[in-house]
Amino acid sequence: MELFSACSEVNDLIERGNDLAARNMLIKLLGDLDKDSVPYPQVLNQLVRSTGLFPYLQLENASWDQKFVYQAFAVDVGNRTATLHREQATVLSKLLGGTSIAVSAPTSFGKSFIIDAFIAAKRPKTVVIIVPTIALMDETRRRLYKKFSREYGIVTAPDAPLEERNILIFPQERAFGYVKRLSKIDLLVIDEFYKASVAHDKDRAPSLIKAIIQLSRKAEQRYYLAPNIKKLADNVFTRDMEFLELLDFNTVFLEKHEIYKQLGKDIEKKSEALLAIISPRTEKSLVYAGTYTEIRKIAALVISKMDRVDRPHTNHFARWLRDNYQQNWAMADLAERGVGVHNGRMHRCLSQLQVRLFEHEKGFDSIVSTSSIIEGVNTSAQNVVIWKSKLGQNNLKDFTYKNIIGRGGRMFKHFVGHIYLLDSPPAQEDTQLQIEFPDTVLGGLDETQDRDSLTERQIERVLEYKRQMSDIVGADNFARLKRDNLLQDSDADFLLRLATDMRDDPDDWKGFGYLNSNRPSEWERMLYKIISLKPAGWDTQHSKIVVVTKALASNWNTDIPNILRQLSVHNIDIEEFFQLERTITFKLSALLSDANELYKMIINSSVDIGGFIGKVSHAFLPPAVHHLEEYGLPRMISRKLHRAGFINFLQTDLDLRDALNAMRARGLDAAMKVEGMTVFDRYILRVFFDGITPEEATSNAE
Repeated sequence: MELFSACSEVNDLIERGNDLAARNMLIKLLGDLDKDSVPYPQVLNQLVRSTGLFPYLQLENASWDQKFVYQAFAVDVGNRTATLHREQATVLSKLLGGTSIAVSAPTSFGKSFIIDAFIAAKRPKTVVIIVPTIALMDETRRRLYKKFSREYGIVTAPDAPLEERNILIFPQERAFGYVKRLSKIDLLVIDEFYKASVAHDKDRAPSLIKAIIQLSRKAEQRYYLAPNIKKLADNVFTRDMEFLELLDFNTVFLEKHEIYKQLGKDIEKKSEALLAIISPRTEKSLVYAGTYTEIRKIAALVISKMDRVDRPHTNHFARWLRDNYQQNWAMADLAERGVGVHNGRMHRCLSQLQVRLFEHEKGFDSIVSTSSIIEGVNTSAQNVVIWKSKLGQNNLKDFTYKNIIGRGGRMFKHFVGHIYLLDSPPAQEDTQLQIEFPDTVLGGLDETQDRDSLTERQIERVLEYKRQMSDIVGADNFARLKRDNLLQDSDADFLLRLATDMRDDPDDWKGFGYLNSNRPSEWERMLYKIISLKPAGWDTQHSKIVVVTKALASNWNTDIPNILRQLSVHNIDIEEFFQLERTITFKLSALLSDANELYKMIINSSVDIGGFIGKVSHAFLPPAVHHLEEYGLPRMISRKLHRAGFINFLQTDLDLRDALNAMRARGLDAAMKVEGMTVFDRYILRVFFDGITPEEATSNAE
């Protein structure tokens, strides 16, 4: 379409009040001009201004009033200025005015960007940001560290020391250790707050609700973020907040290709359609597989049908995977073909590295993923492919589907995101978010502090739990459990069953102290005992949890290929190893911690397995090494640094902050020269040091 004719059509849509259609048509037009490097005439700039897409204004040919608008919406976002779009500016203005807001907006909206602008403008003393995953924690940490670490302590680890000013970023489970230490929170941010609904995340909802309740008591202001929520049902968690539904304000256009209509049930045609999209390797593609089984199918297809590519980054990564994990690993075969894999099981550093390679121009062309890609990171692609409309064993719901396809396109890079549907999408629905108290969390609440949030029946449940637990552990101990957040499980009914088991059958807990033994064989009986107390939800045989826990005892001194060889005797492959290590460090360590606190109160106060719990929670690695993996530094590189005397990770009381300070003091150049560092080790070190180095201030607007 001729440019001025297209501009006229956009203008007609604006005058008729159809802003969404006008913005979509305008974005497609901008994409066409961008491909051909055509400068914007003033009339096009005026349409950009009228639709509120101020960052897209092209200043070279802009009139004075268009330039004025561009500068008027420019804000400091930490060490640099950037121009906000109209609705971002609305949200920021309300936050700066002191309003607590729950925002529902598209993935491409830039909700997190507003946090940076708020911090830069108000310089709050304490900001707490709750994110759903460790991967998103690290991505947020990297962004905010580079901008604000000169003025703020950026806190991600449990029990880290606090500075005068702090930005705390972590999943909800880590928040409880800080509730007592924070006297006031200037801004509480809950990212992906829809996960407080049991309907959306039954596993995380109870602990997130508990975190929201405890942190909100100290929060002066709150900012809750979510995608694709059309309505917010009345609930005690957001009752005094303003709800902003901004789903129609998009900054990219999503063009859907309903290929599934031509495929039917023909798997061969479906495979050919996928290869037709990703084989040319001219565009970045995010392939949503839906399940681990489907990832394996896609991997087999890619390995059998696509040629290897000769690229330094992907070649070195494939070799690094074979050397440090497993020689015959499909992930290395995929890397050689320019394809990555992202799921919630693998070591975090592997997920982080693959996203990095996907975003690199000469790295991966495609990345195949489960839902972890939408929960873990804010990456996007020119193409999003829906291979299977599943979320694990369940059918994909419209809410999650919209979240996945929202990864298509990116401001300034891909004005149009192409959505290729190789499976039929779910039926469209407007999501109303309902957040209710699960009965299991009531035991963790206070009948006085939380009275306004509870019904009379719920208050009775709180009091009954208090009476029952106090009868077992004593009133003073129960008060301490709640005051100091000593119990990690949010399921009060389970905790009561655990305490009752200790009171009624103390003899069955004989040998609890053997968990402190240096001989893993002596852990077996008690590990089986504790795991069996909460038998559901482990997603594997209990025997495999015990086997891997014992194998991890040598995790620091034995490399992963050797551990995998040991575990192969028990039919545990690399994928299951990843899953089990994660289960052990999170779920098992939390269960052991709760058992330990109650054991000391009910059976024997002189027995404390805190040291063993610390080892389990860090996968038997030195604590700083385990935390550094969250920052993107794999354990095998930390081991090389330790053996070369670059840093002593076995130093008593070496915490994450001390380790980071030591790394910065020695510097990247010295780390790169450590004996035995491979080409890809050095690439990882550059990425790691970049994430712990503040950026210099610039005044250039984006």
